[in-house]
Amino acid sequence: MDYSIREAKESDMPQVLTLVKELAIFEKESNAVEVTVDDLKNDGFGEKKLFHCFVGENEGAIVGMALVYPRYSTWKGPVIHLEDLIVTEKMRGSGLGSALLKEVVKYGNDLGVKRICWEVLDWNEPAITFYEKKGANVMRDWDVVQLDEKGIKSFLDL
Repeated sequence: MDYSIREAKESDMPQVLTLVKELAIFEKESNAVEVTVDDLKNDGFGEKKLFHCFVGENEGAIVGMALVYPRYSTWKGPVIHLEDLIVTEKMRGSGLGSALLKEVVKYGNDLGVKRICWEVLDWNEPAITFYEKKGANVMRDWDVVQLDEKGIKSFLDL
């Protein structure tokens, strides 16, 4: 299948959100998505740009995306975090995921970052295999730690 990769535009955000929701269903978290199209537009294209996004397009439809944002490592310096790399089911195996990841790596290299990091669910063996084949180090001895909104409020009320 043919596809092209480009930087996302504000007008792509409805289709990007559709991909995010598709990923949430795949990850068994279908009700977890709270972000809206307006949030994506404001946060990615507003005054304070919080993320950078690439999209994969096939026949005029957004069929893949990669969203990254800057972080800072006290050990390494500037890094970027790949929040999501999503390829719609019908495009898996087409090379689109590799092309999107390559675009992210080129972007990080152009920025001069010291590392690109992301998480993968421990049961998503196809993704783990994909990342390892690309040379990524899947660090299985680290656990992700998060405070959600409820946890933040609870913490502050202690």
